[in-house]
Amino acid sequence: MNRTVQPLDADALRAALVGRWAQVDVVERTGSTNADLLAAAAGGAPDRSVLVADHQDAGRGRLARSWVAPPGSGIAVSVLLRPAGVPPSRFGWLPLLAGLALLDAIRALCAVPAALKWPNDLLLGAEQRKAAGILAEVGDAVRPAVVIGIGLNVAASPPDHPGATSLAAEGAAVDRAQVLTTLLGCLAERESAWRENRGDPEATRLRADYRAGCATLGSEVKVELPGGAALHGIAEDVDRDGRLLLLDPAGRRRAVAAGDVVHLRPSG
Repeated sequence: MNRTVQPLDADALRAALVGRWAQVDVVERTGSTNADLLAAAAGGAPDRSVLVADHQDAGRGRLARSWVAPPGSGIAVSVLLRPAGVPPSRFGWLPLLAGLALLDAIRALCAVPAALKWPNDLLLGAEQRKAAGILAEVGDAVRPAVVIGIGLNVAASPPDHPGATSLAAEGAAVDRAQVLTTLLGCLAERESAWRENRGDPEATRLRADYRAGCATLGSEVKVELPGGAALHGIAEDVDRDGRLLLLDPAGRRRAVAAGDVVHLRPSG
């Protein structure tokens, strides 16, 4: 990058976020904010804890993929949620909810075309390139806990992801602190409503809003499943559990709970 990287101001972030979030910690560097916050959860860290890293050098995505961005070029943040009162069967909505909150934030900050690829990848620009990924992990068997990690490319994209993009590459002039505070505000709002309604995706309009923001629906797709198998078909909908409903070439409908989607032909 041809500019001086400004480190995140921990005190300013706390002033903006503590209240909706229980605590906000900022570190200069770590391997993985998710791994650190999962360890903190096991040690009793409170609900709605936030960990932000200026740089993480062992970030992880879905299917054990790496997500490592140049220092100061993006956002690496994890949040710890202990959604008491929500049935664990509805926890599967949390990564989709986080993706929708990220979409809310980007649309509030800039005019760059943005959409989601199921379950929660952020796509930017006319070519719908990936700019962010989200990984949710369950920890602390004694008290239900979910850690959600979000990696967003702001000024640049990871060099080992040649098909990725960033907000700056798509023409958005925003700084990391602005994006981070907006994102965490949107996430707090979405998660609070979901929790108050015991995780019901219909009562909160979560499912309807997700459908409206998801570019996968209506598209011809390939879904790469954990283990190496793949499915092909038309992505028709998401069900009440957040699973992707796929219509295969033989006319059979399948509900997919986890997988990596490749858009073969756009909707419409």
